Amino acid sequence: MNVRRSFLWTASAALTVFLVFLLIKISKLDLRVTVQQLKSVSWVSFSELVLLTGLHVYLSSLKWRRVDANLRRSSESAPTRAMSFALTSTGVALGQILPVQLSMSVARTLGTYFHGRAVKRGTVGTLFEQGFDVLIVGFLVIASGVTRFCGGGGLMWTISALGMTGFAILAIGPLIHLIRRQVFAPTNRVFRLIGKLQQSGLMNPALSRQLMGLSAARFAIQVLMAGQTAEAIGVHIPLWHLAAAMPFVIIACVIVVTPGGLGVNELSYAATLHLFGTPLNVGAQWALANRVLVASSCLVVAACAISLLGLSRIIAPDRQAELMQEDLP
Repeated sequence: MNVRRSFLWTASAALTVFLVFLLIKISKLDLRVTVQQLKSVSWVSFSELVLLTGLHVYLSSLKWRRVDANLRRSSESAPTRAMSFALTSTGVALGQILPVQLSMSVARTLGTYFHGRAVKRGTVGTLFEQGFDVLIVGFLVIASGVTRFCGGGGLMWTISALGMTGFAILAIGPLIHLIRRQVFAPTNRVFRLIGKLQQSGLMNPALSRQLMGLSAARFAIQVLMAGQTAEAIGVHIPLWHLAAAMPFVIIACVIVVTPGGLGVNELSYAATLHLFGTPLNVGAQWALANRVLVASSCLVVAACAISLLGLSRIIAPDRQAELMQEDLP
């Protein structure tokens, strides 16, 4: 098992190097220009990116808390909002160098170790809530595909994306009801998983609609983050190009797993943006700069969240002691 795991990690790292090299080669990318673009980023622009990243992380944390509320037994304690945000931001930061599904699951599982059933609440809860991110992106792939096939522009993509998002939110409830009425024999892994989800209480139409809506909001924030990084380095890429390309990139990163999606993310962005009209060289320059800026903003958010969590742990006992002193005669 260890040999197999080592081989997979080695192959993944080799694939990353190959994809980055391929991107630089086919786009004729000048790395010196990219470095200069990164140096020209103002603190104001980076601060705005950090705020958007923080909101993106908060929505992910909120989704996990909604799922955990259904998984948690009455005898088990819930992580505080600050703890949930810190765990999620740590997972996102680690996701820059590890597969994001793995990093988020590990961070949350370790964080819920003292709260009871860490594997189920941390790992299963994370995979379940992140499944809605992939699901909403799957619907948006249709909107992007229709726009590209019809030769449409930003208006067509926006209308198509809003229509597919609305359809996804409305359809998820009846779909959950349909699944709950079925009886799945434990004949294979998929059916066993569905049966366990039914027993856990996660197959809840109201919860599913909430998670779908929050995933759609996270996608919108992610598009704004991409637009912010393009503006920060002075590259003109229409926002709808970024929005239309993003679903394909996310799906590619789910299918082809590399550390932090490195290589797959950048090459997919450059190629897909080119399909929608962005020059290949411009798309490649932005993709690499976007990686550096987003990774940096994730580290800043994680550092701030952990610091605030630690500060709250220090202040809370002191405040409690003060209140007890006030109650004494």
